[in-house]
Amino acid sequence: MLSIYYLHTFYKHLTKNYRKLVRNYLINVRYDMNILMIYPETPLTFWSFKDALKFVGKKSAEPPLGLLTVAGMFPKEWNKKLIDKNVSVLKDRDILWADYVFLSGMTVHAGAAKDIIRKCNKLGAKIVAGGPLFTTQYQDFLGVDYFVLNEAEYTLPLFLKDLDRGRQNIFILRKNFQK
Repeated sequence: MLSIYYLHTFYKHLTKNYRKLVRNYLINVRYDMNILMIYPETPLTFWSFKDALKFVGKKSAEPPLGLLTVAGMFPKEWNKKLIDKNVSVLKDRDILWADYVFLSGMTVHAGAAKDIIRKCNKLGAKIVAGGPLFTTQYQDFLGVDYFVLNEAEYTLPLFLKDLDRGRQNIFILRKNFQK
């Protein structure tokens, strides 16, 4: 198992390099941006290990590493909050606090993601969706304002550049990616 120190060092290095990349793209970025990242709850299946996790004192088998990586790519001045619905509750006040809600997940999270999207739409939040679920099934998710598809290392800086310049592209994807 990886140590906390190793993970921290890895993300610190990753964050530093991507912040530099993102800063090269941004001109007029707002420095008071509030970003809420949400990872949907994994449904009860064999692969969720819900019963087995009780024996080891854990609540979830999969930390939201994709969203943690994305968080490291945002400008450091932005306020960021992560809610993993496997271990905590999503409250209306969290959504109302956010300028943008970033949502990611895997195929197994489709139902939970749709519930989150409905809740965010009801509260008027702007939703940015990415990750494996949305890259493969974006057409199934009505109510999402922006899709950042394929690998975030390539597409998130492009989205942030468009956001900075006031553009409204619903799809951000790598040039050689097939929709």
